[in-house]
Amino acid sequence: MTAGELIKRKRDGGSLREDELRWLVNGYVRGSIPDYQMSAFLMACYFRGMNEEETLTFTKSMLYSGDIVDLSEIPGIKVDKHSTGGVGDKVSLILGPVVAACGVPVPMITGRGLGHTGGTLDKLESIPGFRTDLTIDDYKRVIKEIGLVMVGQTNQLVPADKKMYALRDVTATVDCVPLIAGSIMSKKLAEGIDALVLDVKTGRGAFMRTSQQAVELARTLVKIGNGFGKETIAFITDMDQPLGTTIGNWLEVVESVECLRGTRGRGDHSADLMAVTHVLAGAMLMLGRKVRTIAEGVERSKCAVENGTAYQKLLQLVEAQGGSLFAVENIENYSLPRHTFEVKASEGGYVGVIDPAEVGLVSIRLGGGRATMDDVIDPKAGIVLRKKVGDSVEAGDVLAVLHTDREEIIESARGRVQQAFAIHRKPPKHRPLILSYVDRGGVKTWM
Repeated sequence: MTAGELIKRKRDGGSLREDELRWLVNGYVRGSIPDYQMSAFLMACYFRGMNEEETLTFTKSMLYSGDIVDLSEIPGIKVDKHSTGGVGDKVSLILGPVVAACGVPVPMITGRGLGHTGGTLDKLESIPGFRTDLTIDDYKRVIKEIGLVMVGQTNQLVPADKKMYALRDVTATVDCVPLIAGSIMSKKLAEGIDALVLDVKTGRGAFMRTSQQAVELARTLVKIGNGFGKETIAFITDMDQPLGTTIGNWLEVVESVECLRGTRGRGDHSADLMAVTHVLAGAMLMLGRKVRTIAEGVERSKCAVENGTAYQKLLQLVEAQGGSLFAVENIENYSLPRHTFEVKASEGGYVGVIDPAEVGLVSIRLGGGRATMDDVIDPKAGIVLRKKVGDSVEAGDVLAVLHTDREEIIESARGRVQQAFAIHRKPPKHRPLILSYVDRGGVKTWM
């Protein structure tokens, strides 16, 4: 077989056999299939999709491209969480320490930014010295010692996804259900988990723009997870505006640290971030058999923040993976960007819309993300929101503050962010944060 004939068959709407998909994925990992041919294959999948059997085979091929971690020697039910990607979505930075502080081990293999969305690895690496490239032995050691580890794919763990993830990011092939499913589940199944909670975003800032698309993806992910013997629950959550108040790697670390310290997240613009975090944590604690219900888990999650154990777990994670405790404990001493400038409202009213996709793309232009595979991220770059949907504003009020070292893009960035805010005469209708959830019993409404 040749890559060209497989690409052509998929382009024309055909399906690939298990041996063909495995050959294609393994060839890409070995380097015998170049980026340009894999890009063509991914684009063909984007337009033609994959059937259920192909999606499962694709996930298996990615999974078995490297090693699978055995964490059976570590006590407890190992539970992880994964998000399909959103703007300002720093939930994992808070959630991991919260759940681990409650006694459920959290082994997490996570990813970098995709398209207009941020990535947990990029955020963690904005902490000076923080290592996400651990060996499997170090990965197992850290989870055994502190009950929490956050790493990226390596040449040992899901190398196929490590290469393909970066390629999808810059070839406009991110928002495709089988490709998303294969990427997420191969990582999760390789890391040694027993159960999984998924956060499937929907709305203007999500890859799944409609709730129907999100439910389709959630069903696929849950079916794959349960098919591999991992109890899996997927929540459909809102991404019609950025989550929390910050977009950009170090800025999101700062917000996460402040939420874990308990100084943000109650009655302020980080409240939506913490509401989603507590629900997902509650589900993880239920699957980890620490509580009987998600609601009980939500209360345990809140207690871990209030009593300081979750913040202490974050500090343990940073220290265990080589990060600077001084930087985290003294977040105000971090290097500032050369330029900080405001975006102001041109009229009064209520914030009716904040376009998260546009805000995410501007953050990339500021230096907070990648336009090409070789781009270097500036961890200082990003956006701080001063207003959220539903807030009242007067002409001249500050809507957002932008951070960058790139002087040449200041005016265009200011204009784009101002256009991302739509000011309405009346307050907008409330949109729930949690829309529904999917488990092995199907789609269910959230309380």
